[in-house]
Amino acid sequence: MGVKKKPCDMGKTGFNEEDWEAYRWCIRNDIAIGPVAKNDTAWYISIGSKGKTNQSPETYGKTIIWEKIFEYCKYYFKKHDKKNKHTK
Repeated sequence: MGVKKKPCDMGKTGFNEEDWEAYRWCIRNDIAIGPVAKNDTAWYISIGSKGKTNQSPETYGKTIIWEKIFEYCKYYFKKHDKKNKHTK
């Protein structure tokens, strides 16, 4: 018989439209940002781009993990959005 895993609670996301826009932009531009479980209550953030992957040195608890993920998404979106505006 298999081992039954207990459900993993990562908390509420609390997204707003600005968060989703940045998240979609990252996906479309091959920047993967997401959680990597350390255990049932703590997660690292993994950021992958151009064949390289980096992981946050610290872990985050439920709900905070989503805030941090979207913080990184908005950072990359805004960083590259400034570059794109100058080239148009």
